[in-house]
Amino acid sequence: MTDRSHAERLDAEDPLAAFRERFAIHDPETIYLDGNSLGRLPLATRGRLTELTDAWGSALVRGWHDWIDLPERLGDLLADAVLGARPGEVIVTDSTTVNLFKLAAAVLDTRTGAIVTDSENFPTDRYVLDGLSRGHGRELRVFDTDPLNGPQAEDVKRACQAGDVAFVSLSHVAYRSGALADMEQIAAAAAPAPVIWDLSHSAGAVPVELEQRGVALAVGCTYKYLNAGPGAPAFLYVRTELQERLRTPIQGWFGQRHQFVMERPYDPASGVRRFLAGTPPILALAGVEEGAKLIAEAGAGNLRDKAAALSELIVAIHDERLAQLGFRLGSPRDPARRGAHVSLAHDDAWAICRALIERAKVVPDFRTPDSIRLGVPPLYTRFTDVYDALDRLATLVERGDHREVDSGPLRVT
Repeated sequence: MTDRSHAERLDAEDPLAAFRERFAIHDPETIYLDGNSLGRLPLATRGRLTELTDAWGSALVRGWHDWIDLPERLGDLLADAVLGARPGEVIVTDSTTVNLFKLAAAVLDTRTGAIVTDSENFPTDRYVLDGLSRGHGRELRVFDTDPLNGPQAEDVKRACQAGDVAFVSLSHVAYRSGALADMEQIAAAAAPAPVIWDLSHSAGAVPVELEQRGVALAVGCTYKYLNAGPGAPAFLYVRTELQERLRTPIQGWFGQRHQFVMERPYDPASGVRRFLAGTPPILALAGVEEGAKLIAEAGAGNLRDKAAALSELIVAIHDERLAQLGFRLGSPRDPARRGAHVSLAHDDAWAICRALIERAKVVPDFRTPDSIRLGVPPLYTRFTDVYDALDRLATLVERGDHREVDSGPLRVT
C-alpha cells in the first residue's frame, strides 16, 4: 500500500475521480489537505454567483419573489442529499455558533437541569454553552474524554447520572482527532435528555442519517466538506415532532408567521422556518446550493468509501515511514471510527506544519498542542496527493527543514 504505483492504481479505479475537474485548482503543484477547514471552490459556484448578481442588477427588489424561500429550499436539498432527514426539518441560516445558541436556548426553555458536553468539543460550542449556562443559571457539566477516540456512550451515561440534565451537546466527528461518535449509543445513554449534534466535520464526508438514527437536533457548517465558501451560512436541523415545542431566542422577521403583516406582535412561523432570524445572505447561499448538488451527485456512500480508503493510506504510510521520525497517530486506527481527516502528532508539529506550507507546497493545518491535521475530502483529493504529501513530509523531517523555519505564532494555524 505504500508505494506510489499503488496510489496510482487507486486513482485509476476511483469512481469519483472526475469530480476533481469540477473544482478550481490554481496551482497543481500544491497539495491541499485542509478541506476539513475550507473546501475548494466548485467551478459551478462562479456561474451561479454571476447569475445571481445579474438577477440583482436587473430585478432589483423584485428578485425577492424568487429568493425569499431559499433557506428552506436549500434545507430540503441538504436534508435529502447530505443529512438523511425529512423535508421541512433543515434550514440554512446564520452561523454554526448562532444556530447552536438558538437550539440550546430553546431547549433550556423547556427542560430543567444541567448542560452536558465534553472537554474536547469544538471551542465555539463550549463557549456558547458556557455563556448559556451562566445566563440561565444552569450547571455546565464538562466530562473528560479520550482525546483520540472521542466521547463514548459510557462517558455520557456517567455525566448524565450525576444529576438532572437539560441536554447533551457533542460533535459527531471530533475536530482534532477525527474520531466518529456513535450517535445511537450516545443518544440512548443520554435519554431522556436530547443530544444536540454538531455535524460540521461530518456533513458531506460521512453518512449522517438523522432520520434513521432518531436524532432530535443538530447544527453544522457548509464551508468544509460541502464546499460552500468561506463563512458560508450554516444549517440547523429540528426533528418534526419537536418543532412546535421549541421557540427560538432570536426573534426576527424571517421567523414570523405573517412576515409582511408588520403591525402584529411576534408569532413564530410553523415548522423549521421559525428558527430563521434576519434577512438571509442570498449570494452566499448560492455556494451552499452548488456544493450540496455535487454531494448529491456523488452519493454519500461513495464519498464515505473513498474517504475511508484515503485515510487508510495515510495510516499505512505513517506506520511504515513516519512513525520512525517521531510521529504518532492522533486518530483512531479503525476507519469505521474516523471521519475524513487524520491527525498526526509530533513534538515539533507547529514547525513542521509551517515548513510543509512554506517549503514543500503541502497545505495541512495545525491544532494545539501537537497535531497536524490532514483532511482528505473525497470529491477532489487523489490517492497520489496523499502519497506525495506524506513523501514530502517525511523528506522534510529527515532533512530537518522544519528547524529552519520561523515557528513564531500566527493568528491562523
